[in-house]
Amino acid sequence: MPYGTPAPARLCAHCWGFAAVAITTGARHRNGLRKVLRVTCPACKGTGIRRSRSPKRTVEVAA
Repeated sequence: MPYGTPAPARLCAHCWGFAAVAITTGARHRNGLRKVLRVTCPACKGTGIRRSRSPKRTVEVAA
């Protein structure tokens, strides 16, 4: 039985699928826990998947 080709990767071109990042700052809260910055990709809004593009539209102009 022949196998189909895999679906093309739909990863975000800006973050390559790593949409959220946690960065430790080295500083600590008063209770001793480390302060962590959580940053999400602005292009994919933290999903890691690029948005599907709508099909191209053609416009006919009457001469």
